[in-house]
Order: sequence, then C-alpha cells, then structure tokens
Amino acid sequence: MRPASNDETALGRVRQIRELLNAGLSTDVIRAVLPCLASPRDPIVFEGVTAETVAALERERDRMTTRIDVLARNRDAIAAYLTELRKHAG
Repeated sequence: MRPASNDETALGRVRQIRELLNAGLSTDVIRAVLPCLASPRDPIVFEGVTAETVAALERERDRMTTRIDVLARNRDAIAAYLTELRKHAG
C-alpha cells in the first residue's frame, strides 16, 4: 500500500471536517478536535481550554451518541421493512 499524497491527505481532512459540520458540530468544536482527526496520538493543544470547552465537548459527544442511536433504530426499521417487502415482491 502506497502512502497517501499530500493532496489525498488534505482531501481526507476536508471530508472529515465536512462530515463533522454535517453532524452539527460548530467550527469552534471542530477546531478544538482537529489535532485528533488524523490520529489520537497527534499533539493535543491544552492551552486555553476551559471547563466550558470540556462541557461543550461532552454535550456534543452526548448529542452525537443520541443521534447515532436514532439512526441505528431507523436503519434497523428500514432493514426489517425491506425484508418484508422482499417476501411479498412479485
């Protein structure tokens, strides 16, 4: 497997940011977690982090977890519906 080019790496980063924006995260939250997008081992910036920042990230995490749960239930309902449709399709 060949290493990703700088263009591929940049494109991947843009896609990650777009997905986070589509998930409803603010640009401030994305900026805070940006160092961790490539790898959790990337240096994390701790300067200027406040209790409010931590609380905001916890809320975002909890909101995303709730959204994932709803999406999973909807996916499962659609899958069950498709199974029934296939049984009766002519």
